[in-house]
Amino acid sequence: MPTNGALNRKLRMALVGGGQGSFIGRVHATAAVLDNRAALVAGALSSDAQRAKASAPDYDIPESRAYGSVTELIESELKLPADERIDFLSVATPNHTHFQIAKAAVEAGLNVMCDKPMTFDLAQAEQLAEAVDASGVVFAVTHNYTGYPLVRQAREMIASGELGEIQAVRSQYMQGWLRSRIEKDDQKQAAWRTDPSKSGAAGCFGDIGTHAYNLARYMTGLLPETVSCRLEIFEKGRQLDDYGHAVIRYENGAVGTVTASQVSHGRENDLSIEIDGTKGSLCWRQEEPNKMVLRRNGEPMAIYTRDPNAPYTNASGAAACRLPSGHPEAFFEAFANVYRATYDAMAARALGESFEKVDTVYPNVNDGVEGMYFIQQCVASSKDNASVLPLRHVRARR
Repeated sequence: MPTNGALNRKLRMALVGGGQGSFIGRVHATAAVLDNRAALVAGALSSDAQRAKASAPDYDIPESRAYGSVTELIESELKLPADERIDFLSVATPNHTHFQIAKAAVEAGLNVMCDKPMTFDLAQAEQLAEAVDASGVVFAVTHNYTGYPLVRQAREMIASGELGEIQAVRSQYMQGWLRSRIEKDDQKQAAWRTDPSKSGAAGCFGDIGTHAYNLARYMTGLLPETVSCRLEIFEKGRQLDDYGHAVIRYENGAVGTVTASQVSHGRENDLSIEIDGTKGSLCWRQEEPNKMVLRRNGEPMAIYTRDPNAPYTNASGAAACRLPSGHPEAFFEAFANVYRATYDAMAARALGESFEKVDTVYPNVNDGVEGMYFIQQCVASSKDNASVLPLRHVRARR
């Protein structure tokens, strides 16, 4: 049987959300079991009790543990013997439901994997972080792009000084799927993302702009100081932004930009980042994730490929690989790397051992708070004619 450290068993998972028609719920379920370190044993797959139970066979969840609500799931699981009940709960639901679900799980002593953005607003995020601190559970936020091998390769390269002092960061996430008002036709994914009562204060910037911002923070470790942001609604009648651009000043004087669009024709999931240092520059694109370009003046351009056995691959990059070079690894594997890093902490907690809670490889509750602060400050800046506002939260981590 696969082990989690010395735990000598699989971790037991419950999925919240992911009912029929869901995208991200299926991704969570696939990534969570990719390394055979966890088993999906329970779920509350929809806010509609009948649909929740009807969706359970899609995940091989037994009828006895296919619950009609989160409350029923938590209460029922806690009544089970310790060697049967779930270890963690994965939240894969619309933004406005994250806080209530995650907080209930945390207060019940259950570990949590939460989709991003972590909560509906900053106040909820700060309250949830305090609950996590008090409970001692493992809490991760699935900023899944941090799991790509070459992202982790670049992070270690930057931390070790290979690029010198970082002076400029340009991250962007470009999509085109909301070029027309498909939410008017009740397209499921568009409907809640463009609804302020479900998505929160931001649309495009809350949905994908947070990924671009988090990626820059994760790779560079730079602490933000200020932000100036302009959000736009280009599709008339839409209530939330579908395009935005932010300028960030970092602690060391570096400048960063975050651009996000969901109305750019022909763009699919084009998340990319360019980082300029005094000794070199690199760029990486999520749609070609197994390649990273490094440039230095006067030298040939270097193309790093995802190769766990290459002499240029550092420990962080190699540890995130599952396949030999030349075999593409992508979205599911990156998502699974976030789960895998979190499982190490969950196993330690189950054994009564200490585990790192702040300086983690996986995005944690503090990153979730930062993401919500980023959204709040960007929205406020845009409403005030792109005024310069503070961006460093007290929970910001390097």
